[in-house]
Amino acid sequence: MRIRRATDDDWPSIWHIMSSVLASGDTYLLSPDTPEAAARTYWTAPGVSVYVAELDGQIVGTYIIRANAPGQGAHVANAGYMVRPGMAGMGIGAAMGEHSLTEARAVGFRAMQFNAVVSTNSRAVALWQRLGFAIVGTVPGAFRHPTRGFVDLHVMHRLL
Repeated sequence: MRIRRATDDDWPSIWHIMSSVLASGDTYLLSPDTPEAAARTYWTAPGVSVYVAELDGQIVGTYIIRANAPGQGAHVANAGYMVRPGMAGMGIGAAMGEHSLTEARAVGFRAMQFNAVVSTNSRAVALWQRLGFAIVGTVPGAFRHPTRGFVDLHVMHRLL
């Protein structure tokens, strides 16, 4: 697997992954019917570093790194990850997670924080814990899951 900075030419593949992940409505705060233009603005906004994971020449995942907050909080990174549906369990998320920690550290971030890890997304929670993240807070019922109703969101953090 190769992980690299995304280019404009990668957007159709990124959008394919994003639209599929968002459509399930069970892991991201973005609406399942987010239009492509809005998704692109969110994923590729100024100050956001976009990466893709390639396997056998195909883009199979994407992630972003940005400052979690402006100004006095800009030393803490935030990131988001998406793996092409049907490819879970192949180590793509773990590889992107490890890569993102290295990249964030290299550009000067001192920590990484995830503001909204859906508690029912047990694969993600377990992965982030394996990579050294701790649940530092839980927001009760803050996520409207399409089949489980209102579920908790975890705030997860680790130093770099």
